[in-house]
Amino acid sequence: MDRRAFIGTLTGGLLAAPLAAEGQPAGKVVRIGLLDYAASDPASAARWKAFREQLRGLGYVEGQNVVFEPRWGDGQVGRLPSLAAELVDAKVDILVTAGSEAALAAKQATNSIPIVMATGGDPVESGLVTGLAQPGGNVTGVISLIAQLAGKRLELLKQLIPQASRIAILRDPDNHSSALSLRGAESAAKSLGVVVQGVGVRGPRDFDAAFLAMKRARTDAVILAENTRFIADRRRIADLAVMHRLPMMVAAKEYAEAGRAYQLRY
Repeated sequence: MDRRAFIGTLTGGLLAAPLAAEGQPAGKVVRIGLLDYAASDPASAARWKAFREQLRGLGYVEGQNVVFEPRWGDGQVGRLPSLAAELVDAKVDILVTAGSEAALAAKQATNSIPIVMATGGDPVESGLVTGLAQPGGNVTGVISLIAQLAGKRLELLKQLIPQASRIAILRDPDNHSSALSLRGAESAAKSLGVVVQGVGVRGPRDFDAAFLAMKRARTDAVILAENTRFIADRRRIADLAVMHRLPMMVAAKEYAEAGRAYQLRY
């Protein structure tokens, strides 16, 4: 999801929540909790900065009538429940989340504070809502179906590299959207005449071994599964893909830009 889409998702969800300026008591300061599954990386920080600027345009000025409470999961699912609880204890008026894992942690922490999710996967599959037509509960937002496009991504990759017969799906085993990406690719693999293999990475220390394993398995190309936390490691991922001469398909432009930066350096 790029900067413009991220802003539109968040502010659109906020407008749907009870935060309209005219609905607030005079002098009330709105407290917004920001819960991000990823690390405080420049790319992630830029998105939240754009979100704040957009809210400022709607009349919410930080330090005057709105206060932001940011929390970062650093790609560790286990940290999210305590961070969500911190935000609930801080008595925020609304929780804005990035990543399905963050939204799930927020929902487990409260059933009364409105939750606006962005950059998350299918909320029905993840258990965030009961249905898209009638979600119920306290969760709203705009969903991303990037993971469900894994089959189409595999098809495009096969068109680009017709000789490819072994495709790796680089994924985080703890990430729900990553699991959906692998499932979608596996469903499309047989009709395309390719073998799909999931390669798990849970953190930066796993990337080197994962790329070595893919190379030794004679992998022809890689699809990077949807995962918010990977954005912080995009330069390392791009470096390894170029170093091992493995074509890689990604879902966000930041990864492609990181690969181009590698080529410009060398």
